[in-house]
Amino acid sequence: MSVDHSPIALRERATHRHARKHSSPNGTSPRFDFDIAIVGLGYVGLPTALAHVHSGKRILGFEASSARVQAIKNHEVDLLPSDQQRLTEALEGENFELTLDPALLATAESVVICVPTPIDENAIPDLSILRSACETVVNHAVPGQILIATSTTYAGCTQDFLVKPLQDRGFTVGKNIFVAFSPERINPGVADFAIEDVPRVVGGFDQACQEKAAEVVGGYGGSIHAVDSLEVAEMSKLMENTFRAVNIAMANEFAEACRVLGLSVQDVIEAADSKPFGFMKFMPGPGVGGHCIPCDPHYLLWRMRKEHVRLPVIEQAMNSIAQRPTAAVERCGQLLAERGIALKDANVVVVGLSYKPDVADLRESPALQIMERLSSLAGRTTYVDRFFPDQVINNGREFVHFHEPVHGTPDLVFLNTVHRGTDLSWIPESAVVLDATYTHSKPNVYPL
Repeated sequence: MSVDHSPIALRERATHRHARKHSSPNGTSPRFDFDIAIVGLGYVGLPTALAHVHSGKRILGFEASSARVQAIKNHEVDLLPSDQQRLTEALEGENFELTLDPALLATAESVVICVPTPIDENAIPDLSILRSACETVVNHAVPGQILIATSTTYAGCTQDFLVKPLQDRGFTVGKNIFVAFSPERINPGVADFAIEDVPRVVGGFDQACQEKAAEVVGGYGGSIHAVDSLEVAEMSKLMENTFRAVNIAMANEFAEACRVLGLSVQDVIEAADSKPFGFMKFMPGPGVGGHCIPCDPHYLLWRMRKEHVRLPVIEQAMNSIAQRPTAAVERCGQLLAERGIALKDANVVVVGLSYKPDVADLRESPALQIMERLSSLAGRTTYVDRFFPDQVINNGREFVHFHEPVHGTPDLVFLNTVHRGTDLSWIPESAVVLDATYTHSKPNVYPL
């Protein structure tokens, strides 16, 4: 007996199965059991899901990792305190369901895709996670759904990964199914802007798609900036983070120039920032991490290479950022040499492995590259980070947490990331302190 795999039949089977668990009091099932399904419950997807639940929506959270689902249920996830409270309320309420079953995506009126888009070791976009997520969504899509991609990618990707496959399945996009792109705008670990307060860009396949997606994205609050196409929305996200990458690269170069000239780059930046127009403050550092600034510009460069177009300013900025951890290690060796200590004999402690303060996030963290290089060159290299109290393994290399009775007195302390409330009183006066955060000023503290 053949099975009907048409879009309508698939929805009816999935909805019927789920209705046995979520039926209404009179025994009938609504057309959709959930208002929104969130695909991927990571640093973007989980806060997004919680914001929608908080607004009163019925949310299905689909996650491919059973370990991640269990971590969410156990509250073992890295969230702002406000989102931790929302998670408690969501898990105790009736409007949030977690699932590992992709078939249940057919029971949600809207599906929002929130998965990582990293780069590989050669700075080539790794689209495997996004491609797999989109294939799952397309395979379980049903008439009437609104499908919204949020993962940063190249201009044209939503057409390639959603629109065309849906058309191949027999859907008419803009008529019986709707597709849009709305780039995520979440800043992990930073509570300055609530998710509801950040404007969202929304671009649809057509006007009907744009309008329906705007209703979904704006459902938890915040203003909508509508654009005319999927590609404009995709490109806007690349511009946001490429802008930041270029300016961080410039700030790093200014830091080097100021150090050579004996000036405080902090004082220079604060003075420039007093201008109320035409300037935006960016601070130097040891590199950049996360899946935004170190990754997103490479999606643009990769796409332009296909068109045989070069973007030399962006290329140079990304090369400069990539070389920053190496420069940090060289600076460690320089400062130690001025004290008459060879790097190969030195005891070095790195403060903070996370790529930014107050998050337990190691993605693309420059500290990992710095630790790896120091571990190969220095006599001993350990770290301090309250988010990683035991050990961290990166590329097969084990990094251990510093304990003074065991690991002795450090010769150099490298301030990579200083989390809120971090105690630095243990640092001896005899140690050289290399400050890549540009926030400390003491006689034994030197800027990167």
